[in-house]
Amino acid sequence: MTEINNILVALDLSDIDNTLIDYASFIAESLKVKKVYFVHNIKKYEISELFEEQLRDLNMDEIIGDELNEKVSEKFTASSEWEVLISEDPYSESLINYIVNKYEVQLALIGNKNRSKGTGVVSGKLLRLLKCNILSVPKNAQPLISNIWAGTDFSSASKKVFSVAETLQGITGAKVKAVHVYNVPVQFSPYIPKEHLDVKIEGHLKEKSGKFIKRIGYKGDLTTEIIPGRDTGVAEKLRVKAKSSNVDLIIVGDKGKNTFSSLLVGSVTEELFNEDLEVPLWIVK
Repeated sequence: MTEINNILVALDLSDIDNTLIDYASFIAESLKVKKVYFVHNIKKYEISELFEEQLRDLNMDEIIGDELNEKVSEKFTASSEWEVLISEDPYSESLINYIVNKYEVQLALIGNKNRSKGTGVVSGKLLRLLKCNILSVPKNAQPLISNIWAGTDFSSASKKVFSVAETLQGITGAKVKAVHVYNVPVQFSPYIPKEHLDVKIEGHLKEKSGKFIKRIGYKGDLTTEIIPGRDTGVAEKLRVKAKSSNVDLIIVGDKGKNTFSSLLVGSVTEELFNEDLEVPLWIVK
């Protein structure tokens, strides 16, 4: 796993900020991060004309900066150095990308606000823009890692997922499971009974899984699970199964390549990113 020295945390003055600060504190202390940048973007163009006169003489940067500094001081308990950055930019994604590049950030924490349909910065554009790892954290996520699912399609692209899982397992002692979700190829279904396809594919994937795990040389304890997607989308299937299995972190790669699986293909990773996940999602770039 690439060493994580600098973390960015995107704040937006909503309730999810408390969760993000707590989780950032946990991650920063666990990974011995050097510096954490808490970033807020003031979108002045969203302020109604009705309030322009009242706000004209106020220094919004200073007011919001003071508020966030006070909140971070209260809730951030890690020993890492930290700084609050306030900016005004029409596009939060562009601002975050700029800060990631300028300060050599290796991990960006953002809030998953898909369920509440809030004004969070979670978007496919952000997923494609950032060159660093992304950790999407839902509201009320607990700062705990004890049960990790590492998504794999057994390609070389997914090897990096297990590098992160191995590091986190070494630090937290978490259980790690290599998870593969597959769907039966629809082009074969009219000609071969679905139950026969399932047996054939699962046998093929178990063999492939064993070879893959041996090849990556994982040094910790690792179990595997192969999940049939059936008629449900891969992202939705993973969400439901992860919730019922009490998973507290899902790790996937930003892309992958495999005949029978779409778990790590970019489009599905983006679907996961925009899914109403109730557990944090770590996307490895």
